[in-house]
Amino acid sequence: MASTAKSSPKKCPMSFFDKLGLKPLNRHNILFFYVPLQSATSYASLSVNVVNPNLVAKVMPRSDITSMLLANSIIGSGLYIYNRPHLQKAAFNQRILFSAYGAVVFSFGSVLLWAVIRSLLPEQNCVCTILGLTSSVALIGVGTKYLDYIDSVSRF
Repeated sequence: MASTAKSSPKKCPMSFFDKLGLKPLNRHNILFFYVPLQSATSYASLSVNVVNPNLVAKVMPRSDITSMLLANSIIGSGLYIYNRPHLQKAAFNQRILFSAYGAVVFSFGSVLLWAVIRSLLPEQNCVCTILGLTSSVALIGVGTKYLDYIDSVSRF
């Protein structure tokens, strides 16, 4: 007697990654999705480093990672801006210039904001750390929505 149970179709392992919002590994996705994604982590770490440098010094006592975090933040956000639809028709040199400008202004402006926050708040490291992390997430969110808006109103 043959079994009447239906065998369920095997699911592609990529569907799990799709649900997480991850993309397949290829050159384009590594440069314009994964590097900016990792850069967001550096950006958040940079916020903590600026508002609460003692915390980072306790974790990594022998090295100052500020420059590395800042460079990583600039590279990732620059690649993210470079790949936006509203810049696709711009000349290569313009795309480089505009994305570098946006990344540098975003990153250095954030560092300045965090330094001001640190100078205005009392010496409460926990409050500074939470405010730094919260502001980094908020700034990334607002920046992404801003670029989404520019893309939506641009004529490609």
